[in-house]
Amino acid sequence: MNLTSEIELVNTQRKLRRLEEKYRAISETTDEDRELREMTKRSFRRLINQLKEEIARYSAGLSSSRGA
Repeated sequence: MNLTSEIELVNTQRKLRRLEEKYRAISETTDEDRELREMTKRSFRRLINQLKEEIARYSAGLSSSRGA
């Protein structure tokens, strides 16, 4: 997915913050099954990285279009 507007950027940044908060919360708990917790953390980490990449691509596109 590629971000195409400021609204999508803001929403993606909001999702990223929520995922990072959930990732931290899961990392701090010891209540759940360890294997399940690690699988969940890996999944969250992939999503976090994907959102960061989308934000970076959008930001790079903005700066290159302003420089042209």
